[in-house]
Amino acid sequence: MGMIQLTVNGATHNVDVEPRRLLVHVLREDLGLTGTHIGCDTTQCGACTVHMDGLAVKSCTVLACLADGAEIKTIEGVSEDGQLHPLQKAFQTNHGLQCGFCTPGMIMSAVDLVQRNPNPSEETVRHELEGNLCRCTGYHNIVKAVMAGAQAMRG
Repeated sequence: MGMIQLTVNGATHNVDVEPRRLLVHVLREDLGLTGTHIGCDTTQCGACTVHMDGLAVKSCTVLACLADGAEIKTIEGVSEDGQLHPLQKAFQTNHGLQCGFCTPGMIMSAVDLVQRNPNPSEETVRHELEGNLCRCTGYHNIVKAVMAGAQAMRG
């Protein structure tokens, strides 16, 4: 066991972890942030996507000890002042979800994309979200939501 320190959604946490423990398990089990979903444990589905030091990562493949000192943002930390993030609103407005299981990972990936590319093309959105699987929507409304959210973020 070893102590690590994480800043998660702006709050600092000290967590005692085994060297083999995954970041997704620390977030869900130790910190109670269950919006980060576990879908595959093999980096295939993207449901566990969070931001680590500003970049989207699949937390099911990040050893918690390697996140020591990192700043982590989960879906719970995306909204500000009780207001949904523009991409969260866009997913809601554009019916970009059905069961909602993939939605947190999709939104975290989309936020990362739009921060890097404020005006993505539809082709870019489709390419960037290839690492996030949805079994319900067929992706059309997800892409539409990301495009609308990007536009809202641009103002």
